[in-house]
Parts: sequence; C-alpha cells; structure tokens
Amino acid sequence: MKREEFDARVEMLFKEHRQLIERQNIKQSGGNGIYDRYLYPVLTRDHTPLFWRYDLDYNTNPHLMTRLGINTTFNAGAIKLNGKYCLAVRTEGFDVKSFFAVAESPNGIDQWKFRDHPIVMPVNGDPEMNVYDIRLTQHEDGWIYGLFCAERKDLSKPDDSSAALASCGIARTRDLDRWERLDDLVSTAAQQRNCVLHPEFVKGRYMIYTRPQSGFIETGDSGISAGFCESMEHAVLGEEILVDARKYHTVKEVKNGQGPSPLKTEHGWIHLAHGVRRTAAGLRYTLYLFLTALDEPWRVIRRPSGHFIEPLDEERVGDVSNVVFSNGWIADDDGTVFVYYASSDTRMHVATTTMEKLIDYVLNTPEDAGRTQLCAAQRDQMIEKNLKILSLKYPNIKF
Repeated sequence: MKREEFDARVEMLFKEHRQLIERQNIKQSGGNGIYDRYLYPVLTRDHTPLFWRYDLDYNTNPHLMTRLGINTTFNAGAIKLNGKYCLAVRTEGFDVKSFFAVAESPNGIDQWKFRDHPIVMPVNGDPEMNVYDIRLTQHEDGWIYGLFCAERKDLSKPDDSSAALASCGIARTRDLDRWERLDDLVSTAAQQRNCVLHPEFVKGRYMIYTRPQSGFIETGDSGISAGFCESMEHAVLGEEILVDARKYHTVKEVKNGQGPSPLKTEHGWIHLAHGVRRTAAGLRYTLYLFLTALDEPWRVIRRPSGHFIEPLDEERVGDVSNVVFSNGWIADDDGTVFVYYASSDTRMHVATTTMEKLIDYVLNTPEDAGRTQLCAAQRDQMIEKNLKILSLKYPNIKF
C-alpha cells in the first residue's frame, strides 16, 4: 500500500468509527411492560478505539493490518460517576486474555466512548493469568470497589492445560483510572466466583455476596451465598450464609450467581442474578430478580417466578451462545434504571425500566408454584379473571 493510500485508509477508518460512536440508539416498540430493549448493542468490539487495534505507523505496518485484535466486549460493571454513565467492560483480545476498560456515555443509551487507555490492573504477589466480570460498588465508606474473578493455572494439574483456579480479586479506586489492588478474598471455599460487595455496612461489617465452588466449573451444592468481613484490605470471610439456592427444574437448576450490587428500596433490596439451566442445545443463561429484607440483606422475602431477561434473536448468537449475563446496573435519581447485560459473551446491551416497575415486579409477580399442575392452575386462575374483565370492559375486542 502506498503512503497516500495508507493515509486515506486511516482517515476513512476514523470516520466510520466516529459514525458508529455517534449513532443514535432506538427504543424498540412493543415490549413486556417491565422494561424496554434497544435496537443496537451499546458496545461491540468495533467500539474499541482504533489505536488499540492497529499500528498506525506506516513504517512498521504498511498494509494497515490489525495487530492486536479485539474479540469481544461484554460482562461490564456499571456506575454513574461525575455525571457520566460508566461501564467497566470485560474486553477480550484475540489472545483470549481479558482486561478491563472504561467506556462512558452522556445518557446511558448511546454515544459510548472508551477512555484512551484500558485499566492496567495492579497484581499482587501471585499474578493471575486472566481477570474478568468486575462488579463495581460505590460503598458507604467512600471507595469504589471492584470485585472480579482472578483466574490462575491450577498447578496441582500440570498436564491439564485447561485446569484453573478462580478466586475473588479486589481493588478500589476513586476515579476508575487509578486502582489500588488489595488482597484476594479469603474464604473456606475451594474457589469463588460472582463475588459482589454490598453497598452498605451490615451491623458494622462489610458484606460480600459469593458463590462457593468445589471446582473451576463445578459449583458444588450451593448457590448465591453471603459472608462478612471486618476489612476490605485483607478480606477474610467466616461462615457463608446461603441466600438463594439452586433448584431443580427452574431457571437456576445448574448454577446461579449474583449480578451487580442490589438496589435499595423502601420494600427491601432488589437483586439481579443469573440462572443457568441445561437444555438439549446446551446451557441457557437468563437473568432473574429477587428481593431481600432491608435489615437482613441475606434473607429473601420475594421470589418472582421465572426469568426477567432472556436472550432473544441476534442476542442468542456469539462466542458462547444462548446467554445473557449482567454484572452492572445504574439507578438514576429520577427513578430510571439502566440494566446493562451482555449477550452470548460477545457484546453489551441496555434495557431501561424504573424503580417503580421493578418494585411492582418483585412484589406482585407470583412465585413459582413448584410443579406443572400447580403452575397450570396458577395461570388458569389469571385467565379466568381476565376473561371476565374482557367481557365486561372490552366487549368489542375479538380474541
């Protein structure tokens, strides 16, 4: 490629990238009354800066090749900071190593732009091979904490190149740029994933949602749990309380895990979690909600039936198909809630709702009746009620 062609191609790449960043997102019509989806993903690998992927020096890259490719942008922690909606995105290169990078938006829906530099997360005395799925919590102690999965090679199985150990890495920041790495979480579990810091002290201690695991893939016989520690600098959990167990023939029969930090309401803490069930096509990940008591955030008081968000249409296709996963949401002062979720381990989306709707959903959606006959009877009861309403209030509607 001649130098003139190279320069023209660089200018065209940046023009096309700017058009993508500035594209307006569109709320989809219809919906289920609970939340609204949007036409476009909020972040894809094409949103990452061009200077992260291309060597722009003609002398060392005369064919303008991608040198360090980006494979996926997904599973982002979320926080509103200094008036901007911020996502700490799990950004995976062609080398399958993940790193965190902050993207910002003025409205939470579109115009997402990555900061110029990714987060180069400090390491402790035992550097991990990979980090991912960070949960951001603005704690009442004044710090923003990031709890994430720190993955290391399982040295007890030297001949198994896929054998790994998962622990909870902990770091804190004030601005999402400069991070202080703290000790990894210590617990009695063999491994930990999906750890999330509760945003307030509970009886003077830090509370962390966990998922104790017997192995890197195997979750054991537990589910979402919670433990307490005196310090985040050296976080050591004692006994872990089971908060939300896995359950046969539900959306969480194989495994489940806490999503982001729960949202506080006058009725209790609203939790967003992922649940996994096994199908003939493989594992299916969906999102569900539950409510815990204000004074005892580990005690569940409402469990709406079934899933809250499921993968639809193009969301079902990607690196790990038929998956939605969320570890970030933002509640605005006006009551709007932005639910950020990844689809199929590939891209990021947003769904918008309100605190009023979420409260209505968790308080008034019936719980799972437990077995097929009871679930059919539960639905039949609502049908009978609706048929009476239709005949009395809407006689002109044909069905």
